[in-house]
Amino acid sequence: METQSCEEPNEQTKMLPPPAGTFQNREELIKHVRDFGVTQGYVVTIKNSRKEKTVILGCDRGGVYRRRRKTENIRKRTVTSRLINCPFEVVGKRQNNLWILTIKNEEHNHEPLRDISDHPSFCRFSEKEVLQIVEMTEAGIKPRQILSVLGQNNPRLLSRSRHVYNIKAKIRKGNLSVESLKQCRHSTSALGISHSSESMEASPSRIYPPPRVRNFIGGEFVESKATASVAVIDPVTQEMVSLVPLTTKEEFKAAVTAAKQAFPSWKKTPIATRQCIMFKLQELIRRDIDKLAMIITVEHGKTLKDARDDVLCGLEVVEQTCGMATLQMGEFVSNGSNGIDTYSIREPLGVCAGICSFNFPAMIPLWMFPMAVSCGNTFILKPSEKDPGASMILAELAVEAGLPNGVLNIVHGNNDILNEICDDEDIKTISFVGSNTAGMHIIARAAARGKRIQSNMGTKNYAVIMPDASVDATLNALVAAGFGAAGQRCITLSIAVFIGGSKIWEAGLVERANALKVNAGTEPGADLGPVISKQAKEHICRLIQSDIESGARLVLDGRNIVVQRYENGNFVGPTILCDVTSDMECYKEEMLGPVLLCMQADSLEEAIDIVNGERYCNGASIFTTSCAAAKKFRDEIETGQVGINTLVPVSLPFFSSTGSKESVISDLNFHGKAGLQFYTQIKMVRQQWEDLVRPGLPTCQ
Repeated sequence: METQSCEEPNEQTKMLPPPAGTFQNREELIKHVRDFGVTQGYVVTIKNSRKEKTVILGCDRGGVYRRRRKTENIRKRTVTSRLINCPFEVVGKRQNNLWILTIKNEEHNHEPLRDISDHPSFCRFSEKEVLQIVEMTEAGIKPRQILSVLGQNNPRLLSRSRHVYNIKAKIRKGNLSVESLKQCRHSTSALGISHSSESMEASPSRIYPPPRVRNFIGGEFVESKATASVAVIDPVTQEMVSLVPLTTKEEFKAAVTAAKQAFPSWKKTPIATRQCIMFKLQELIRRDIDKLAMIITVEHGKTLKDARDDVLCGLEVVEQTCGMATLQMGEFVSNGSNGIDTYSIREPLGVCAGICSFNFPAMIPLWMFPMAVSCGNTFILKPSEKDPGASMILAELAVEAGLPNGVLNIVHGNNDILNEICDDEDIKTISFVGSNTAGMHIIARAAARGKRIQSNMGTKNYAVIMPDASVDATLNALVAAGFGAAGQRCITLSIAVFIGGSKIWEAGLVERANALKVNAGTEPGADLGPVISKQAKEHICRLIQSDIESGARLVLDGRNIVVQRYENGNFVGPTILCDVTSDMECYKEEMLGPVLLCMQADSLEEAIDIVNGERYCNGASIFTTSCAAAKKFRDEIETGQVGINTLVPVSLPFFSSTGSKESVISDLNFHGKAGLQFYTQIKMVRQQWEDLVRPGLPTCQ
């Protein structure tokens, strides 16, 4: 057998063999090897097979197979042959009714595919599409017509008519198995596992076995050696999107070392140069906003519109850092005392770290590292293990924008990594967004080691509705704030306090809430998607039931909603509970779901007392046509953010994010002037030149 000439293997892009293992049947073994090949960028073919005894698999470069044809002594290339031009081989042997996979040769003589969409596995149909093919075949529709129908619903479909014929053949032979239905069109660059950032698909779907997310250390995506990992689950389908490794101590120290080594040169990099990188980064984020939105929707579940807003809110902070040359100016006083000039400069601190929550996978990382690095610091980011994909794309874009190696590093993990960040003596600051339990632990542990900390934690947001409020505007605002993003936002409206009672408002609330479309975030017209996990759904439903048993009145129940075609999704529909009191469990706990709690008060003073009595109070709004009531509310309410006839306001990037009481425990908040102050320290300089000092006049001490 002749072999095709190949380039020398690239050590930096060395492909790995599939993990050896034991499988129940032959088909499962073949699928395991083929699907692993997708993640590594090579095409697996069956070289030779003695059915029910041995399977020998290898790979063919670029997915092009060869078959001999005696036509003028020229070998013509087709897609139907089973020859292999790569020495890589794995062998599966049947032993005692099990299939044992062993590696015969793990060396490849070629580079991986540069564009993973060229992989033949990307031509496979999804389970839904296969079922449609079955139905249309039974109805007598021809393959070309079937493909045309599928293409209307999925314009990016790569399959051809011959793939439809293959499915028909399997139907005819009766061997269309469950494994044949697995969906394989997938983008791996968002997970930090591809060899080219250009290979990102616009609509990622699932590979099995799922790809493993890499750490980003010293400017490179690095495969973790950790044996333990956490699965990222699509909240719509319950399929595994990826596996997130629980980073080892050694890998974490490598990230800290990379950041520490990059700091001296990055600190000396001119502010104008750092600013130019931020200009480029914001341009790239805007270019790839659809890519970021899609991976957020797949991992988190929020609608594509909400996912785009997530990115745009973070992008505003990046745009603010483009003016860092002006923002970071110090102060100067000439001849402040006898012959002495005094001035201050702002300097970076060193290695900084950020720990992110799940609910804003793009915005929260963009709150943190762009401000930190544009001030001259280096950064270690730990995304949420529930949805790390957006952070990995941002790392790719940061490299493309020109951020030097080691300035930004990303590690994955859970409590162990949190503790490592708190304890490491080289990390100077920690930015945190997440639950109160984790936040208080980080504050106690890190503050004891002298670190600066900014921490946004549990939130409750209130709306006080006066009897004179505009009905339509108020109802629209309450529904949008209470149910948007399935209630998984730090600005979600938790509690509405109606002066004089909620009865006259309930019908309007229910009507508008019922008009919201609950569906998968990728479906057109979806208003809210699922909550992040089954555990989150169970938590929400438990709190609702607990309050019903405690006397709350259920006006609208969204617990049993079923979304057609996505029956396994973590969906909770808009839910309204009235006559809620402050001693009920759902009032005391942060719910993070599409549940609006309605309370009543006899006066504005009583409503203000209700809000001020809450220990987690992020923001509050009042809806009224009375200027006097609005002014009283503004002056007496004890929250970090106040809205008047608006939703709880989101801080613009040139303002600092704010909160109140236990919602925010830090002296300096995110972005704005406070963010700049958090990531820098002031150095005061006094200078005096001896030849300018007049004899006999004392200098100021």
